[in-house]
Amino acid sequence: MFLFCKQAGYDTMLRTLGGTLVEFIGNLDALHSYLALSYQEMNAPSFRVETAEDGTMLLHYYSDRKGLHHIVPGIIEAVAKDFFDIKVNMTVLSQSEEDERTGKKEHVVFRFTVVSNVLYMIHMSALPPGFYVIFSLQEEYFRRMRDKRMSLPVQKNGWDLIREVVLSEKGSFQGTFTPCYPDKLWIEEKAFCNAFPFHIVFDRNLKVRQTGVNLQKFIPGLLTEDATMDQYFAIIHPQVTFTIESIRKFINSQFILKSYKDTSSPMKLRGQMLWMDSFDCMLYLCSPKLRSLQELQDVGLHLADLAQHDVTRDLVLLNQQRLAEMELTNQLERKKEELRILSRYLEAEKQKTEMLLYAMLPRHIANQLKDGQSVEAGEFEICTILFSDVVTFTNICAACEPIHIVHMLNSMYSKFDRLTNIHDIYKVETIGDAYMVVGGVPVPTPTHANRVANFALGMRIAAREVTNPVTGKPIQIRVGLHTGPVLAGVVGQKMPRYCLFGDTVNTASRMESHGLPDYIHLSTTTYNALKDGGFHIQERGQIEVKGKGHMTTYFLLGNPLVSDDAIMGQNQGLKRHKEIVLYCGTFILLFINLSHKQKHQIFNNGHIFNPLNAKFVM
Repeated sequence: MFLFCKQAGYDTMLRTLGGTLVEFIGNLDALHSYLALSYQEMNAPSFRVETAEDGTMLLHYYSDRKGLHHIVPGIIEAVAKDFFDIKVNMTVLSQSEEDERTGKKEHVVFRFTVVSNVLYMIHMSALPPGFYVIFSLQEEYFRRMRDKRMSLPVQKNGWDLIREVVLSEKGSFQGTFTPCYPDKLWIEEKAFCNAFPFHIVFDRNLKVRQTGVNLQKFIPGLLTEDATMDQYFAIIHPQVTFTIESIRKFINSQFILKSYKDTSSPMKLRGQMLWMDSFDCMLYLCSPKLRSLQELQDVGLHLADLAQHDVTRDLVLLNQQRLAEMELTNQLERKKEELRILSRYLEAEKQKTEMLLYAMLPRHIANQLKDGQSVEAGEFEICTILFSDVVTFTNICAACEPIHIVHMLNSMYSKFDRLTNIHDIYKVETIGDAYMVVGGVPVPTPTHANRVANFALGMRIAAREVTNPVTGKPIQIRVGLHTGPVLAGVVGQKMPRYCLFGDTVNTASRMESHGLPDYIHLSTTTYNALKDGGFHIQERGQIEVKGKGHMTTYFLLGNPLVSDDAIMGQNQGLKRHKEIVLYCGTFILLFINLSHKQKHQIFNNGHIFNPLNAKFVM
């Protein structure tokens, strides 16, 4: 577990907890309090080191989770070896359960024995009582001692030399500093209360004995004669009962107290507890727990109420700056999200615009216009053009409401447009009831005539599915085809169109106008392009064509090589499925109308219904 913590990036933080193992353990609770800010569900144990009456060093371990104390020795030994270059032996002295506010806590007491690598056992007076160092011979350690001796500026006697070398080694001996205390406290009571405006001193019975000036200001009842701590505060962290005994168990923890009096915005205090044996009292040296200027205002405080040496002032200001930066970051993120949504919306609108543009112009022509390029007219040596119109369209328009005409043309043109995608030909334009397409333009293809011919056959089939609003019968169309060269280009700037020019266009229009209802009229050049393609073509003979004189023309009757479903682009399997569903529905209706006796005969005599023939068979 210790190795995992190091690999997770906590190595530097752990090394800074203390210069000795005792200091390290004493600051673990503070580290856990810090980590709890990021990990709300964290349920950390608590550690406390004390000296027993016989001088033995004891480690007290408290935890809400039972059975985990077995891993403590391994972790402490790994820390001692890795950070302080010492070996620690730990044994369990006692194990019990104690009642606290959150329930029963497991309390395990371990005894320390620190083992180092020298020949003798020495009791160092500067070490805390109970720390005995056991030395054993090791060549590597003597080498380090020799190197240390050579580095010393002055030659010393044996014990002084050993002491200086050992004290310079990395290990528990780094904590041998002995502080010097004054004979009397050179600070006035008034100065102390002003310097620490949020401190509290209370006795074993929790009675308040002394407070800082600002606590008197914001919680004036604290200095009344019978005021006790538990009347004004609740312990938020650690979650222990408000007694001196419980507090002393977790003396290394950071204590957070919340005031009772102001329920709208209670003041929270954060600090450390210090036990004073001579006064039999506890000193709570604290400051307000604040994270932002808003919280400072909510509890009615100002920055001037915080002592100048109190880092809470800097933390509030730094955190306020961080909050402002976070708000700015959030605003940027919201703007970015709005831009992403707007970008997706614009992309969708762009696709709609491009689809509309591609419906009006060939794709490569439209792309050239979008790029600001000029589109030059191009010659196509060979292509096939088709014109069609509705028979008696003028009479239909005279007898119907305009909306009926629109619905009829929309139904017909929607079917024709689908066929252009199936046969990969280009729709040039529609004018009234006239429909014009071309094969081999704008992308040349050797099968232009075959594609347009199959499309014409599909048009005739599709037209039979459109109803004449006057007669209620299927409409009839005339279709004319001609093959020849054309000139193609974009005409106009407002609503530009891709148009075809040349005699081929005029001849194709004449083929349509001189055709017959429900027939596909072919010119000689189109016939020559289709005659070897397996189409069923009938010669019409010579006819007088306006502006062309006598021409030999033909009728396209069908294409035996391709089924009507293939021409219409219909799925054979789907059509068959629909037929079976229709026949099965018919069987169900017939079966429902049978008498009980007939139904009984069907199942008993083995009659089977054939949905494809819609009759009963044996």
